[in-house]
Amino acid sequence: MSEPNSHVVCPHCQATNRVPATKLTPAANCGKCAQQLFTASPHELNGQIVNKVIQKNQVLTIVDFWASWCQPCLMMAPEFKTAASQLPQVVFAKIQTDKYEQAAAPYNIRSLPTMVAFKNGKEVARQSGALPSHQIVQWVQSLK
Repeated sequence: MSEPNSHVVCPHCQATNRVPATKLTPAANCGKCAQQLFTASPHELNGQIVNKVIQKNQVLTIVDFWASWCQPCLMMAPEFKTAASQLPQVVFAKIQTDKYEQAAAPYNIRSLPTMVAFKNGKEVARQSGALPSHQIVQWVQSLK
């Protein structure tokens, strides 16, 4: 019997990797570009890759929907980055809603900032409003 696999989208080259559960660690590398799949840092999504990252990742993926004019978003950005560094096996990503409106529209974002947790292409939770890093970490850990 083979071990279960999870799909993880590479934050560098956007290749979808099938990773065995036993190798799903912060040290896992992309089979195409050989860079780390888990960067412990949020990566910026654009309109072309946002759906791929959300739909193809089978691991917990936290997406921060934010806008450049939103002061709470700008205040939360370093906190989101700190939280990502503390949870290296979770994918953290950001999408700028004022730049990629069409890409963000299907997710019905009504306030900013909003973090949405996805797993296996489905929304599992959402949290609106700016939070300090320790509360982001607690929220994410409650989803595991």
